Amino acid sequence: MTENTRIIKKYPNRRLYDTEVSRYITLENIRQLVIRGEDFQVIDKRSGENITRTILLQVISEQEEGGDPIFRTEVLRNIIRFYGDSMQSTFSSYLELSLEFFSEQQQQFKDRMRRLLGANNPLTALRELSQYQLPIWRSVRREFLSNLTRREKEETTQQSASEGESRSASPDRDARSDDR
Repeated sequence: MTENTRIIKKYPNRRLYDTEVSRYITLENIRQLVIRGEDFQVIDKRSGENITRTILLQVISEQEEGGDPIFRTEVLRNIIRFYGDSMQSTFSSYLELSLEFFSEQQQQFKDRMRRLLGANNPLTALRELSQYQLPIWRSVRREFLSNLTRREKEETTQQSASEGESRSASPDRDARSDDR
């Protein structure tokens, strides 16, 4: 937590209190803090625990319930499948990197569009931008697949080792094969 981190306290009555402006706020206010890029933490008043993640999940849930959701049902199912899976940390890193990359590209796109508003042919600029982004996306995909392959090899090696251990730990098996 930095010196400039805004503290929001969550009281037992489930209300959120913004200590910077000395008033109660809503999940919509939290969403606006995120949109503005403000650094904040939500602290449970009773336990002193940092519950920022939980509150952010509530904001996402509220946004998904109304209007036009980002996460389709199948996307949510796939995310749930990764919990407890050996690829969970890789998947988490992949999502984080992808979102960072997408945000950077979105900002670059906005900046270029601002510069091109006076240009004669904005489609040329869009084509140029897509040609610039494609190798980067391929690189992210290659990195993800590389991690996936590495994990699969590790799992196969671990499985082979455990199977070898179970064979050598079973003397009855060797005795049975000698009887044949």
